[in-house]
Amino acid sequence: MRIIPGNTFWQKLSVFVATGFGIGLVSPIAPGTAGSLPGVLLALWVTQQHLPLQILVCVGATFLAIPICDTAEAVLGKKDDGRICADEWMLFPICTIGLPLMRHLWLIPLCFVVARVCDIIKPPPARALQELHGGTGIVIDDFFASLYALAINHACYWGFLTFLHPPA
Repeated sequence: MRIIPGNTFWQKLSVFVATGFGIGLVSPIAPGTAGSLPGVLLALWVTQQHLPLQILVCVGATFLAIPICDTAEAVLGKKDDGRICADEWMLFPICTIGLPLMRHLWLIPLCFVVARVCDIIKPPPARALQELHGGTGIVIDDFFASLYALAINHACYWGFLTFLHPPA
């Protein structure tokens, strides 16, 4: 890991948080996926809140992820370094807004896989937006991919409920 001169507490903290509390630094395969796992815990908490608070937390986490990723990118010295996964884990709760994760535990792996697929595929405009500079570019593509994942997750959830309990 290349550290820029003047390695401050903020820089160390940003790299620690941006790498999924170090998971992205030690995972030899798919560091973004492994580093996304803390997002599951965050989503479990977020989905227990009232809907307006879920949305507020997700918006706040998105804006907080930008300077964290920006600093980590500067410290690690590589544009959108694969070890940076705060964009994945901090934005994962967006994919679960309004879903009862604790009541239907099968939603957790579904939401996780859908979020990862959307992040990898990067439907428009996500792929183009990742070219933006710094933390904004790192986070914005995941924000849009998370919105796609949210729609797919809700479609799966409501489709499954309709299958189990068809309207009369």
